[in-house]
Amino acid sequence: MIKEGDDKICPECNGLLKPYDHVTRSVRSGFGNIEHIRIQRYKCVKCKRIHRELPNYLVPYKQFKADIIAGVIDGSVGVQNLEYEDYPCEMTMKRWTKEYTGKK
Repeated sequence: MIKEGDDKICPECNGLLKPYDHVTRSVRSGFGNIEHIRIQRYKCVKCKRIHRELPNYLVPYKQFKADIIAGVIDGSVGVQNLEYEDYPCEMTMKRWTKEYTGKK
């Protein structure tokens, strides 16, 4: 994965990345909103791997926005927060906490 704004260089082999196509990704935010965004994909001219360019507010392989994930990890977002009616399930929040902090 490459982050938006980075040079278009392959993170695997340092080859040049060329635009390839795009995909649509569903992103969950607070209040139960689901946003469909367009993600540009690039193909390396050297190793032929395909990489996605993610905006800064997304985390690779996660459907929730980065601020929600960060809130779960720091304890400000949880099942007690009514403003996040579509908050992640309790098991997901525990998994994120363990994944990012090593705590159970």
